[in-house]
Amino acid sequence: MEPNNAVSIALPAGISMVSLLGAGDANLREIEKAFPNLEIAVRGESVLASGDRIQVLLLEKLLLELSVVVRSGGFITIDSVKRSMKMITTDSKPAEVFSLNILSSRGRTIRPKTANQKKYVDAIDKNTIVFGIGPAGTGKTYLAVAKAIAALQSKEVSRIILTRPAVEAGERLGFLPGTLHEKIDPYLRPLFDALQDMIEPDSIPKLLTAGTIEVAPLAYMRGRTLNDAFIILDEAQNTSAEQMKMFLTRLGFNSKMVITGDITQIDLPSGVTSGLRIVRDILDGVNDLEFMDLTQEDVVRHKLVGDIVAAYGRYDEANQVRQIKRGVDR
Repeated sequence: MEPNNAVSIALPAGISMVSLLGAGDANLREIEKAFPNLEIAVRGESVLASGDRIQVLLLEKLLLELSVVVRSGGFITIDSVKRSMKMITTDSKPAEVFSLNILSSRGRTIRPKTANQKKYVDAIDKNTIVFGIGPAGTGKTYLAVAKAIAALQSKEVSRIILTRPAVEAGERLGFLPGTLHEKIDPYLRPLFDALQDMIEPDSIPKLLTAGTIEVAPLAYMRGRTLNDAFIILDEAQNTSAEQMKMFLTRLGFNSKMVITGDITQIDLPSGVTSGLRIVRDILDGVNDLEFMDLTQEDVVRHKLVGDIVAAYGRYDEANQVRQIKRGVDR
């Protein structure tokens, strides 16, 4: 049955309705949940909708944005429908987010999945130094690695340098068993995992041997000047203030730096100030660098990860209030 007084939303000619609406109309059902006060029906390459005029206009905007994604080769999922709904209510354009190709590798294309992720990627393009700060699962390291590989492939840089602090949770390399490689591998494994997602695994050893890609603990950066490189410092919340200064001053000519971290996950010993926590105040007013804050809304892992991050955030806020109240009561 067609909606009464329906407005016909014409979709681009030749659009794949299955790609847009999902197998078994799964995406359409998600759209209907988002617009419970609208009557929606599909007729050929048009969608008929009746109800609140503003809601109809939002639906039209959503469908046209998703159509652009489909025509650009993007894949629409229930999750991307949900994220698109949030974007259009904040004047962001889902098509610009989901159609931005960062890197095509191993049969798939890496794209941002949230408006904030796109802003992060754009910031990397526009600035020499970018700080990506946010919780686990927001893509801050993964997208940075993708941008680094894209820059290497396009010959914007001649090498990639990936580094992390090798001292976490109170463990120091000297006290760990095994060879140097065995000692540092657990700390650097997440960076290798990202590389293997984007580069043929067989070619990684060759690139490492040639020095085209370097994966090393932060301590190995001391005393160096890093020219013609895309440099990523991961887990930067576990740098001291001195280490952060040391790293930032390694910047050489024709290089770009991305620093990622989560200031809620600091593993430094008590009394040691995180370099990531204070660097924003120190660098305030410095040009050609940008701080990008990612939140639980940008978590692109399992939905439960975002819920967990949000729950911990609420707990930490409540705990801070309790501590303040105790101080006042004293």
